[in-house]
Amino acid sequence: MFASFKDKIGEAVLPGDVFTLELPSPENKAKAEKLICGPGLRRDGDNVSVCKCGVLRHKPPNVFWIDSQQKRYVPVKGEAVIGIVTAKSGDIFKVDVGGSELASLSYLAFEGATKRNRPNVQVGDLVFGQFLIANKDMEPELVCIDSCGRANGMGVFGEGGLLFRVSLGLVRRLLVPQSELLAELSALFPCELVVGLNGRVWAKAASTQHTLILANLLQSAENMTAKQRQQLFRKVADGAL
Repeated sequence: MFASFKDKIGEAVLPGDVFTLELPSPENKAKAEKLICGPGLRRDGDNVSVCKCGVLRHKPPNVFWIDSQQKRYVPVKGEAVIGIVTAKSGDIFKVDVGGSELASLSYLAFEGATKRNRPNVQVGDLVFGQFLIANKDMEPELVCIDSCGRANGMGVFGEGGLLFRVSLGLVRRLLVPQSELLAELSALFPCELVVGLNGRVWAKAASTQHTLILANLLQSAENMTAKQRQQLFRKVADGAL
């Protein structure tokens, strides 16, 4: 069913490329695998269109997506992002998430928040939350609680750290389980990291100097091979840079 996809895994694809799914025979219909389209792919019936340039990736058994170095962020429901509070309008906070328009955040979208017990959120604060609503026809809406009403690490944060931007591809590399890049950074400088899928990273190390070095290393490592990255980290650890 996925033969047309598997022939292109690891190759560059462009917007407008179309893959046609092979329909299973009636006797094998019950055993047919369901295709899961990740970022950069859009399904329309038996055709799957590419809507982003990049490299086609595959995760067994049936997940396909486009790996690209995109910097422009498009909000997606359920994604965790770092936002900056830019204004307060009545009971709603306006939050810059790096998209084409501001997201809204209700004061009730925090753990334990009520009409009497309002969260202490000021203009300029950083918030870590996830999208409750995100589509092209509506204003995106953020919440800082999960489906059980718990904060689960979300909310206002960022005192004493540094916020900077990286590409969306680097963010995904940092968030994969057992990330080599994250392990190497932690071994070099013990630090706190908050990574948003909108390309924003907040870092805090033992000192301001270490925090700045950490940010520069992350941005420099984006286009390096694993060997080049390890050589750079070794030089930093030895004090050569």
